[in-house]
Amino acid sequence: MKGRFITFEGPEGAGKTTQIQGLARRLEGLGLRVILLREPGGTALGEWVRNVVKHDATGEALDGVTELFLFCAARRHLVERVIAPALDAGQWVICDRFLDSTAVYQGYAGGVALGVLNEVNRLAVGRCMPDRTLLMDLDVGVGLRRVAGRASDRDGADSFEARGLAFHQKVREGYLDLAARDPKRFRVIRADRPTEVVAADIWERLRDYVA
Repeated sequence: MKGRFITFEGPEGAGKTTQIQGLARRLEGLGLRVILLREPGGTALGEWVRNVVKHDATGEALDGVTELFLFCAARRHLVERVIAPALDAGQWVICDRFLDSTAVYQGYAGGVALGVLNEVNRLAVGRCMPDRTLLMDLDVGVGLRRVAGRASDRDGADSFEARGLAFHQKVREGYLDLAARDPKRFRVIRADRPTEVVAADIWERLRDYVA
């Protein structure tokens, strides 16, 4: 079976990690080879960028353009070193965030011009556009309450989670706008339902790839 590239997107606290792990187990149960990635991450460079941008490793404030270049440099490296080879080998690649996160966090919410951002993103991803993007949609207040008091990804405080409610509302609105503009790639998943219901919905949205 042909390899597939599936990305999960969504605002903070939408439950992406739980659903990604469950989907991977189900796909592996069908005998498919699955690789799980997160962005930024997946390579030594990507994890370094994650520590700098998300966890304030340098102690220096970064503007949106600097964040854009750091994320896209890590993304390009991940595509070339991991994603493209895995897809060529027939694996399923499931990534926790990808180019759409940069569009909404640095663009819609961060103020970087979308034309510039889209061009840099295009250079970073090359031919490796996601086959399907599952947007885990959730009320911003609910999501922020879910993440309150915990360390993001269990590897330190997250500078993006700490940004204000207005910022995160722009993130959600940006995601929904992207989904409306590209309904062929995006599937919007209501993330405010029980875990098993969300999982069943995700599986249904991928049925055409696994049938």
